Formats: sequence, C-alpha cells, structure tokens
Amino acid sequence: MSVRKQTKKYLKYLYLPNLFGTDRTKEILQVNPTIAPVRQEPDRIVINVYDYDADTIESKELNAIAACFPYKNSNKITWINVDGLRKSDVETISNHFGIHLLLQEDILSMNQRPKMDDVEGVLFCLLNMLYYNSEKNTVETEQISIALGKDFVISFQEDASRDVFNPLRHKLSIDRSQIRQRSAAYLLYNMMDLIVDNYFTVMEKLGEQIELVEEEVVRSSNTQSLAKINQLRKELIVLKRNIVPVRDLLGSIIRSESELLDDRTNKYFKDVHDHIIQAHDLTENYRDIMVSMQDLYINNVNLKMNEVMKVMAIVTCLLAPATVIGGIFGMNFDKIPYLHNEYGFWLAVGTMLFIPIWMITVFKRRGWF
Repeated sequence: MSVRKQTKKYLKYLYLPNLFGTDRTKEILQVNPTIAPVRQEPDRIVINVYDYDADTIESKELNAIAACFPYKNSNKITWINVDGLRKSDVETISNHFGIHLLLQEDILSMNQRPKMDDVEGVLFCLLNMLYYNSEKNTVETEQISIALGKDFVISFQEDASRDVFNPLRHKLSIDRSQIRQRSAAYLLYNMMDLIVDNYFTVMEKLGEQIELVEEEVVRSSNTQSLAKINQLRKELIVLKRNIVPVRDLLGSIIRSESELLDDRTNKYFKDVHDHIIQAHDLTENYRDIMVSMQDLYINNVNLKMNEVMKVMAIVTCLLAPATVIGGIFGMNFDKIPYLHNEYGFWLAVGTMLFIPIWMITVFKRRGWF
C-alpha cells in the first residue's frame, strides 16, 4: 500500500462524522416509498434467454426486447433475464407476457420491501440480492424482480456486472439435469435458493469482521473500536431489513394456491424457507453479539477509568501525611516542638516516609491494589 493511500486511510479518522459513518446512516434510513423513484436508466440493457426442455437448450444474448416475444409460446421452459431497467423496455416485455401494471411499477421501484404477489396468473417475487464490499466493509443490495408464468420465468436485475446465478446457468448447460426436466416453478425455486444461500456468504464475511472487532475491543478499547461497532450494527440493520421480509415472502409462496405451483415443487420452497429462518436466527445472534460487544466496550472504558482513579487516590493518600506534616511545621508560630532541634528535619522527613510505607503495607494486606 502506498504512502498516499495510508495517509488517506487514517486522515478520515480526524473528522468524527467520518469516523462514525453518518453518511452510511443516511443511506440506510433514507427510504420513503411515497416518493417517486428517480432511476438513472442505463445506456444499454443485456438480455439473456435460456429456452430448454429435458433434451435441448437454446442459450443466447439478445439485443432487443422484441426478440424475446417468440419465446412466449415455445412449448419449452423459458428463462429471460433482463439486466438493466428501462421503463419502456420493462413495459414492453411485461405487456407481452401479461404482467400487470401494478407489478410493472414494483419492478421499476427502488428500496421496495421484499414481497410476493399473485396477480392475474403471474406469480411475482421482489427481493434483494446481497453482496459484501470488502473495501468499504459494507453490505450492498441489488433489487431483483422475478415473474413466474406458465412455462416462463422473467427476471429483472439492476446491475449487469454481477449476480448469484452462475451455478444455475451451469446446471442448465448439463444434459438431462434435474432442472431441465422440471417445471418453471422449479426454476424459480433454484433462483430463490441461490439468492438465500448467498445471504449466508455475506453473513460469514460480516461475521469475520465481528470477530476482528471483538478481539480489538478486548485488547484495547478506543474510539475507533466504538466506531467499528457502530458501523457493524448498521450493516446488521441492512441484513435484517432484507432477510425478515424474505421469510414472509417464502411463507406466502408455500401457502399460495396458485396453479403455477404444485405439491411436488412446494417441498423445495419449504427447504428454502428453513434456510431463511436459519439466516434470520443467525442475524439475531449477530445482533446479540454486537450488543454484548458494546457493553464490553463500555465496561472496559469504565474499568480503565476506575484504574486511573484508584492510582490517583492512592497517590493522594500517600502524599497526605507529608502534606499534613509539612503544613504543621510551616505554620507561623514562635514555638513549635522540635522546630529548632538539630534532628527535627530528619525526624519530620522520616515520619513522612514511614507513614506512606505503612499505608502501602496495609493497602496490600486488604487487597486494595
């Protein structure tokens, strides 16, 4: 790491708002669903289509939304993944595949709470994919909307540069794999399963940061330790905000009476539901650890203060006899015992030394230090 980067790294701690990450607080709390979203539309979108059955698969990247239209009645299972959200494109493909206007608004929304809707024969799921930014030590989110219809699944992503579906693409490339022999609902299950499993990856990395901060707090509690605790608690808020609604979303899918779902596929969604419950429990455990860590920080600070006060109290007690004796012999009286005695000075100094030594012995016997 260069000197410039090191300097920049530590200079930010000189400004307290930077130390405690108030900008991150604004990002987390700045959610108002009543305000119309202002989304910057991308210059281009990426459309990937996977049209398959048990024996064959067609995989291609398309340049135009209209090129997806022939796949509506292909008599195969079709997965259309749209990376990049443009209002006109979302409306065009949604209208062709029968996705309701309310669902189109949800697709184009921002900071939406994860949810599931069943509208006019389309099962719609909206949730967030989570990523861990190792440079900033923050949890990042990307909204994904998934529409399940008869023999098709359409997913809308915000960022074309990343997602969690590479294992799914690999499964689709394998001849006669299980996913190639199942319905579109089974494809939706696989997508949900990968999204939820990635939550554990993010939580594992966040857990590593919690362990490091805990060691730092135990070893030396300072302002930077408190700032790191505060930052981790904010990231846990992001985790909980995204995990808890997904638990409700999967519960709604399990209870759904949609014709697109059957009992054979339902048991797989129950498995994902178990995973998200486990993720929620783990989030609560992390939260308890952070509360305990903050209490530990406060206790360490109080302990250090008590140690300082104890040392100062002992020093004050040890100097008290010398102060009293010096004050007595410093009074302006004409006659003070041993004032003009040739051994008076040494007697006073010896008393000043003897009494503190005796006090130290008594303090040690009583276990005061």
